[in-house]
Amino acid sequence: MRASKATAVLGLGVTALLTGALIGGVIPAILAFMLARQSRRDLIAAEGFLLGAKRLRIGLRLAWAGIVLALATLTIGAIAGLLTVARQQGVDFAPTVN
Repeated sequence: MRASKATAVLGLGVTALLTGALIGGVIPAILAFMLARQSRRDLIAAEGFLLGAKRLRIGLRLAWAGIVLALATLTIGAIAGLLTVARQQGVDFAPTVN
């Protein structure tokens, strides 16, 4: 029997990956992490009756990838913002002003 929580973790991981670049991937990734803990406990308690360890692993990896994409987007945005601020021209004083 397939573990439905493991399938849900996989779905949330895919969602986190697809929306990671929009920074919205953090929310499904966090939900995937929380649900993965419960699913892992269920898989261990079932002693082999439930299937889904591979889906659980793949879902967690995809959730981590969504987090990494969100962090990369924030980093690139911060660098772009700093470069924009740095390019703005300030007051141009006369050459004789110290």
